[in-house]
This record gives sequence, structure tokens and C-alpha cells, in this order.
Amino acid sequence: MPLRAVVAGVGHYLPSRVVPNTEFEEKLDTTDEWIRSRSGIERRHFAAEGETTSDMAAAAATAALTSAGVTAEDVDAIIVATSTADLTFPSAATMVQARLGMTTGFAFDVQAVCAGFVYALSNANALILSGQARRVLVIGAESFSRIMDWTDRSTCVLFGDGAGALLLEGRDGTGTAEDRGILSTDLHSDGRHQDLLYVDGGVSTGTTGHLRMQGNQVFRHAVEKLAATATTAMERAGIVPEDVDWIVPHQANIRIIQGTAKKLGLPMERVIVTVQDHGNTSAASIPLALSVGVERGQIRQGDMIVTEAIGGGLAWGAVVLRW
Repeated sequence: MPLRAVVAGVGHYLPSRVVPNTEFEEKLDTTDEWIRSRSGIERRHFAAEGETTSDMAAAAATAALTSAGVTAEDVDAIIVATSTADLTFPSAATMVQARLGMTTGFAFDVQAVCAGFVYALSNANALILSGQARRVLVIGAESFSRIMDWTDRSTCVLFGDGAGALLLEGRDGTGTAEDRGILSTDLHSDGRHQDLLYVDGGVSTGTTGHLRMQGNQVFRHAVEKLAATATTAMERAGIVPEDVDWIVPHQANIRIIQGTAKKLGLPMERVIVTVQDHGNTSAASIPLALSVGVERGQIRQGDMIVTEAIGGGLAWGAVVLRW
């Protein structure tokens, strides 16, 4: 029988420090209304001093394992999607592996910025379908507050920190869209657009840097590319928009979310939205939204979900799965 990578557990972690928009009014030429109207963001979470990406990833992973009713020793692989790992090396994933007490299997990071979790899901799906792993922890975790330019009001008000995790498990399916699990994936990148969203520093240049973004250009690419990749993924899964229970998009900007939903012909009532509470948590935003959607009672077993994201690179993609 065909194998499917099925979601067996989900969890998330948010730092305790909540930063409302009003906190920026004291330091920048901005207002709560300005931030809300342009992004939909009302608040975000920032990691505490000394709290790292791997700390948050491990907390989300622990919650996902608890949700699935398994232990770390039952896991074959860990994939962490992040652009803000604790160290240049080793990977955040191996740090999570050690933190969880997992002494077997393997762990690695995936870096595709805001599209990282979609890329990580696709990799986990391939590992399961190929027989290299039966259970894979897929984590998105970011501490973007560490790479902000606090004088740039166009970027520093948009991002937040946090982590989300899914435990995927290989289970037999029928090969139809009625199966639970990942039904299709679609990935893309175009390095010609590097200058639209990047950090102006890195190890091989001997510099450190801050996030830089051409917001208007990113918006223009985002709506078009997100709608296109979601459509392709749905076609590969053999479904149409009417079959979709929930779109769970990358939570970057409410206007991008609304524009993509409109282009797909789906109402906002069928979109999971958390950007108002978390801001843009990059690779963490989709698993955070999935976990919160389950916690709210919105996402239920058997629901058809389309998730899509775009980030620096540019890199973008979509995954269709039945919960």
C-alpha cells in the first residue's frame, strides 16, 4: 500500500515577553495604527536574554511529542527550519536532539528563510516515503529579534520569535486524496531576487548584519507566487479550492494573506490567521499557526489543508496535507 507522512502530533512555544505595537512608539517614528494598517500585526513575542533558537525549538518539539504520545527515542530524524541558529555550527537540530535525549537517528537544519518550514516538510516527506525514516520531527524556530535594525521602522516592527513543531509518521494509505498525511509538495527558488530580502552580513564575509527588505517588491512577488504554488500543489494532490478546509499561510502580512486567498478564490473565513499575535516569525510561522489552529479547535482530523510560504532567496513553496 502507498505510504503517507501523517501528522501524529503538534506543538508550539512562544517566549514569555510580549511586545505590543505601542512599545515601538517610544523609540521610533511610528504608531500602533500605522503598524496595524500596514501589516495586521498587534503584538509579537521576543526571546528573553540568553534564550536561544534551539531552546524554543526543543520546547515546541517536546509539546509535539507529548501530543503524539511518543518519546524522543521513537523518533528517527529531526529537521529544524531556521535562519537564526544558535551557532554557525553545529546545527540547531543536533542541539535539539541532545536536549530531547535522543541518542539514535539523525538531525539537520534547513535554511530557506520564511519558506523554511515548507522545505523542511517536503524533506521529511521524502525521507518517510523513501523508507529512511518512520517518524520525523519537523520544527520551525526563529529568533529574528537578534537580527533587527532597531532604527528601521519598516522592518523591525514586523518580526517576532517563536517555534512550532509537527511529528510526521509513516502510515499506509490508499493513494487517493482521502488519505491522511502529505498529499503533495511544490518548491521553487529564484536567486536573482536576493536583494529584495536579505541580511547584510555573514560568516564568509567576516561581518554581522541586519535584515533588509524592499517591502513593496516582496509584496508584489508574494501574492502572485504564493497563489501559483498553492494551485500547483492542489493540482498535484488532485483537489480543487472547494475541497480545502483551511489555508494555513506564512504569517508575514495580513494584506499578503488576504491577497493570496482572494487570488485562490477562498474566503478569509477559511484562513488560519495568527499574524496579529505573533508577527512574522519566519520559518516558525506555519507550524505556530497549525498548532494554534488545533488549540483553538479550528483544525480537526480529516481537514484538508493548504500551507504556503515565501521568503528570502527568493524561495517559496506549498504543501497540501489532510490532517
